[in-house]
Amino acid sequence: MSQDPFAWTAAALETRRAAGLLRTLVPRPADSPLLDLAGNDYLGLSRHPEVVRAAAEAARHWGAGASGSRLVTGSTELHAELETELAAFCGFEAALVLSSGYAANLAAVTALTNAPGDGGLIVSDAHNHASLIDGCRLSRARRAVAAHADPEAVAKELQTHTGEGPALVVTDSVFSVDGNAAPLAALASVCAPAGAGLLVDDAHGLGVLGEGGRGAPYAAGLAGTSGTVVTVTLSKSLGSQGGAVLGPAHVIAHLVNTARTFIFDTGLAPAAAGAALGALRLLRREPERATRTRAVATELHTRLTAAGLDATRPDAAVVSVRAPSPQAAVRWAADCRSAGIHVGCFRPPSVPDGVSRLRLTARGDLSPAVLARAADTVIATAPRTA
Repeated sequence: MSQDPFAWTAAALETRRAAGLLRTLVPRPADSPLLDLAGNDYLGLSRHPEVVRAAAEAARHWGAGASGSRLVTGSTELHAELETELAAFCGFEAALVLSSGYAANLAAVTALTNAPGDGGLIVSDAHNHASLIDGCRLSRARRAVAAHADPEAVAKELQTHTGEGPALVVTDSVFSVDGNAAPLAALASVCAPAGAGLLVDDAHGLGVLGEGGRGAPYAAGLAGTSGTVVTVTLSKSLGSQGGAVLGPAHVIAHLVNTARTFIFDTGLAPAAAGAALGALRLLRREPERATRTRAVATELHTRLTAAGLDATRPDAAVVSVRAPSPQAAVRWAADCRSAGIHVGCFRPPSVPDGVSRLRLTARGDLSPAVLARAADTVIATAPRTA
């Protein structure tokens, strides 16, 4: 009998289990009684009647799937409409919709660094999201990791660029673990003299930061500038699914012709495109949703720190609360769940600094009473020891 070639995976699982790092899937019902503070539905739009109706109408009109890649049959008038309105809302010349935010980041990083010739350089923030990191790994450019949120460190790395290829600085706008914002204006100021482009993943900024939720690049005065390209996801503030790249029209045209995760992937399902467009129009009509989300995050942080918990000050909608160990974080999250609150639990290797924590989503649709209950639950269940 031949030996099982995948037997090593069982041993790897046991190692993870012993270290308190084992991850498992827990399917949720449609009518979960838990208060969701773990997801990224920042504006509470994923179940908004107008957004759900837009998804259903798109599916009825265009069908269940896109039927092919965007360059074959997967581009509909609905996709084009979403791209036009998303670009205008965020202040950019053009947009390109992909099947996920992950795919958008892979597309943007690789297409903007794999130029003809050698000598390209990517400077990536040390705390960037995995999708940006994977994009850097897939690029043929030389890669340098700069200290977190440190424009001076970025400038030093850019000074080492002597090749003929393009230089690109890559950063999240809001970092998903602790919820702190990148110094975008300062980063742009060090990119310009070096002739480097700036690629900003605004997954956690769109819908929360900037005027009416137009995003962190808009707030930093970078929207529509020739040296800035932005990626967004449609699965957070817009409550749907998918991703997009925003930038100058010639950059977007370049991605259409070169980005493999766009060219060879099936187009975004019409229902998701319709839902995202519905949510975008709702946000445009009700810009106070962004302001409310930031206020909820601030109030949640205030309550947690007043109780002595080590919570990071939120720059957008994410509030992170540190735990003494991975095991303590898992128990804390489980205790919150037993008390009716679903919170995120981040442990190594998902956290760049190796520190385990709970990650709380400050949704803009939370009432003051529900917010108080959520904070009280997190405080009451906090671990006393590791």
